[in-house]
Amino acid sequence: MENVTVSEFKVPSRDEVAASNQEIFDNLNKALGFVPNLYATMAYSDHGLGRYLNFQNAKTSFSNKEKEAINLIVSEVNGCIYCLSAHTVIGKMNGFTKGRDRSFHFGTQEFNIVGMISHLGPQLGVADGIALANKLKQNNQVCAVFTGEGGTSEGDFHEALNVASVWDLPVLFCVENNGYGLS
Repeated sequence: MENVTVSEFKVPSRDEVAASNQEIFDNLNKALGFVPNLYATMAYSDHGLGRYLNFQNAKTSFSNKEKEAINLIVSEVNGCIYCLSAHTVIGKMNGFTKGRDRSFHFGTQEFNIVGMISHLGPQLGVADGIALANKLKQNNQVCAVFTGEGGTSEGDFHEALNVASVWDLPVLFCVENNGYGLS
């Protein structure tokens, strides 16, 4: 079998799939409020989607939260942004984040986005390092880093601002008053 690269695929609507898959579409809509594109695409096969869901929903000792944690880790290792997005949504529905959603591990070298190491102060020091590299390379790039006001009570926050100021680093610190103060 030859490798085929697909740059675009058509996601079928409910009316374009077999009757057995239409019922699955209805159940997914009822449970999730939508049919994930990956599932819809599996519905091109008369039995593929049902068999996949049977496998996915097989009895296991893992809770739904634990299964989604595993799915997120595998998605991260595989570098699949679509899967990360989908499992983030499903994880949220299973109470994984308890409403505190943020982009912990999302990053891509292609767009110069570094994944967070922490939702509090420590990532600010990483931003200083990136800004220092930009300054040494003289590439005229600025590093932007985001945190909530809860992170401002940590030493990392003050150290990062101090270092950036003393070394005149090209870094933009964005502090959001998001109402959370995790410790």
